[in-house]
Amino acid sequence: MLHVIDHPIIRERLTHIRSVDSGTAAFRHALHDIARLMCFEVTREIETSPVEVETPLTKTEGHALSKPIVLVPILRAGVGLMNGFAEILSEASVGYIGLYRDEETHQPHSYYCKLPPHIAESEVILIDPLLATGGRAADAADELKKAGASHIRFACLIAAPEGVTAFEERHPDIPIFTASLDEKLNENAYIVPGLGDAGDRYFGT
Repeated sequence: MLHVIDHPIIRERLTHIRSVDSGTAAFRHALHDIARLMCFEVTREIETSPVEVETPLTKTEGHALSKPIVLVPILRAGVGLMNGFAEILSEASVGYIGLYRDEETHQPHSYYCKLPPHIAESEVILIDPLLATGGRAADAADELKKAGASHIRFACLIAAPEGVTAFEERHPDIPIFTASLDEKLNENAYIVPGLGDAGDRYFGT
């Protein structure tokens, strides 16, 4: 269920994102580019239904999405990656799940959840830049399932093997899409080589 999206532009933009020399503007620009490219792979298997469309010359068969799409970033860092997806999926609804990490235990804690009312009938893309320990993403997926979501994909920029294993143990039915599978977690549960704190670098804090 793990899909590592390998693309030359993604590899090049990811290099900018990792670099300590990249400022907020460069980080945001590269992140949005990667998200737009990832969007095509994440949505590749989404179903469409035939519809009739009239061109200036004649009628022909076209396609419409079979289900509405809902983007759900995990606050706050997920907003940056979500913005790139939203540029492609402009018709998508957006929900938010707020989780923060305890700096001592490294465990996630929930503080906010707001989801569209039609989430049970939707294709849901859960979004967070980093899959480190896997706890945040797995807890967020729990919230989505409690709300009735059953068609869920998880998209992240970088994943650690430990996070992939932990997430798949709790949610083996949810595919993971990432731009890079990194080496490991360090003693502080940060991904190595990683990119540091995605939220701080995206928002300039």
